[in-house]
Amino acid sequence: MTRTKIPSKTISIEDVARESGVSITTVSRVINKVGTVKEKNRSKVMRVVKELNFQPSIFAQRLATGKTNVVALVIPRYEGVFYSFYGLEVIRGVGTLCEALKLDLLLHLTDQRTPLNLRGVGGIIFSDIIGNRPQLVDALGKGIPCVVINYYLDDLDVSCIAVDNAGGAESAVDYLIGLGHKRIAHITGDVTTQAAAKRLEGYKRALEKNNIKVNEEYILYTDYSRGQARGAAEKLIKMLQPVTAVFVASDSMALEVMAVAREMGKNIPRDLSIIGFDDNPSGLYGPVALSTVRQPLIKMAEESVKELNRLMGSKNSAAKKILLPAELVIRESCCSLKTP
Repeated sequence: MTRTKIPSKTISIEDVARESGVSITTVSRVINKVGTVKEKNRSKVMRVVKELNFQPSIFAQRLATGKTNVVALVIPRYEGVFYSFYGLEVIRGVGTLCEALKLDLLLHLTDQRTPLNLRGVGGIIFSDIIGNRPQLVDALGKGIPCVVINYYLDDLDVSCIAVDNAGGAESAVDYLIGLGHKRIAHITGDVTTQAAAKRLEGYKRALEKNNIKVNEEYILYTDYSRGQARGAAEKLIKMLQPVTAVFVASDSMALEVMAVAREMGKNIPRDLSIIGFDDNPSGLYGPVALSTVRQPLIKMAEESVKELNRLMGSKNSAAKKILLPAELVIRESCCSLKTP
């Protein structure tokens, strides 16, 4: 029998099926070692595969067997995602462990209006839930293993790994109170995110347990941007009775507050003590090393991959709920309040 010469780079499963005289389904079953194929057909297919030097698609094989090692990392879309310390650390942590575990990583930037393409995905890591809860519910409904990071979920049967943002914020404000400060402001992040809302909660909790009344004028709401942090800092410093300390929901914003205060003639920390949240390395290189709360972003990202890998390997595994502790890091941007 004379076979048509087919360039190797264009050989497909359809070519193998045609040359073998069997269906594409039969070829797929032979390639994936499904035991329901007649020996006669199996031999024909294997002979043609060898003659044509056919290399089956690994991705197609995974789809056929229902097993895939493709992990999707879903990150809510927001301005500057690739410049944010949080975003870069999560991508780095997830990517590093996916490589170590031989998992293929698919990065998906999304918002709540964008449906997820779940074809060929073995598991999903949701980096926070910001308006896209329906995407998570949809994935769970389809039986796809999921892990949520940076958001603690009590009401869904899904594994989640989050940072104790409230506890970290409380420790920061406790520290400032221990230095003698009572007029302590808080510049929030976007409180539609759980992280920012919990940091605000921790701030209030620390004041209340130390019998310091929460002054709503001292709470300035922002969207995590440095521009809004600048406006908040200017407002605080111009108050008739200025605050003596400020807890800021991110290091990036805290550094902007520091810059504004210095521009307005304030000494850091003598005139204003500042503490941030993140432990962004940039906080070490300003005019004054920034005190902060360290959140274990890399650990959170790596643990999410380990957990997802566990779930992908066992369909009946129970979900885990993990809350990682945050750590207070004391540097140079805070000092004791001297009594006038």
